[in-house]
Amino acid sequence: MSILIKDVLLNGNKTDILIEKTKIVRISPNLEDNAEKIINAKGLAVIPSFVNAHTHAAMTLLRGYADDMPLQKWLEEKIWPTEAKLTPRHVYWGTRLACLEMIKSGTTFFNDMYWHYEATAQAIADSGMRASLSAVLIDFFDEENLNEQMKHNETLLQKSADYPGIVCSVGPHSVFTVSEKGLIWAKEFASKNNLLLHIHLSETKNEVDYCIENNGMRPVEYLEKIGVLGENVVAAHSVWVNEKEIEILKKRNVSLVYNPVSNMKLSSKGPFNYPALNSLKIGLGTDGSSSNNNLDMFEEMKIASLLQKEHHKPTTLTADEIFKIATEGGAKIFGLNSGIIKEGADADILLVDLSLPEMTPCYNLISNLVYAGNGSCVNTTICQGKILMENRKVKDEEEIVKQVKKISLEL
Repeated sequence: MSILIKDVLLNGNKTDILIEKTKIVRISPNLEDNAEKIINAKGLAVIPSFVNAHTHAAMTLLRGYADDMPLQKWLEEKIWPTEAKLTPRHVYWGTRLACLEMIKSGTTFFNDMYWHYEATAQAIADSGMRASLSAVLIDFFDEENLNEQMKHNETLLQKSADYPGIVCSVGPHSVFTVSEKGLIWAKEFASKNNLLLHIHLSETKNEVDYCIENNGMRPVEYLEKIGVLGENVVAAHSVWVNEKEIEILKKRNVSLVYNPVSNMKLSSKGPFNYPALNSLKIGLGTDGSSSNNNLDMFEEMKIASLLQKEHHKPTTLTADEIFKIATEGGAKIFGLNSGIIKEGADADILLVDLSLPEMTPCYNLISNLVYAGNGSCVNTTICQGKILMENRKVKDEEEIVKQVKKISLEL
């Protein structure tokens, strides 16, 4: 499909953008190309879409279910027992709801780890979004369990090609839920198949204390010792790392995901040491809707920046920096040809409504987006040349909300 976007503001200048199939092919004022779809973008600005770099999408089903609890108690007493009851149907609709929420707030790609891989993959494909998707690899230090997990992941890798927009990854949950043998297998499996390895790392002090007690060293040191760390590792959270561990992360070129809202809500402390870590690839993530409780990357950007200023100084993690992390930074982690508006890039773009009160006046668009904006500022969401939302309307949104309300009663 070809799309011609007319009279849109790009970097403060009015221009036209021609999209053919999945790519931006021309950016120039007064384009006269014939296109199957013409969008009048007067009063709208174009920006790259967001990459949500760490999620558990179907946890929309648990939004508001178990709030105001410590992480370990939250997991063991509320989340894991409820997740054990989830069926593929539950996860499908929970993921559809997450995709709907992300589309409406400007995300087109996300990095997910959750149960019922195929249901999640089908939901993402049906939404038109893209994702890096891993099953949850948890063996709880049981050899038989690990063997089942290994076979399961091998099967899922083969099946992942059946789902448009899905890139398979491997997802060992953490150092306190996966055995050493399981972590090493995950690394070898990822390396052999050129996959990313998605893991929770140093999220809480309890995790660090556990690792020291059981392995005689901190989590980053432990993963380094057993050979897990490398350029294909995407580590979520990473708020409890010391200077030695930071040097290891840099040495291994590990990609990190900053999750400020989830970390604050679960009182993970820390916080993420942006000044010491900003030479690495960094993405921004919301985490799941049970620990956030939304998937709005606008809100995540604002809190990410403000939290750094609170702990450092007003010039730490500027609006421009966090906006780049939420777009281009995430794109680089997942090898996407997006995150920037230019000819030849994938057409992963948003049209933002500048007529809204929160966008007025507009001395600086990026500052407005980060400090004043929210997901409802997005008028149109386009993923690889497919219009997923236009004029705030997404296909099937009423049915998705209806199904999840029904499931919430079942749960």
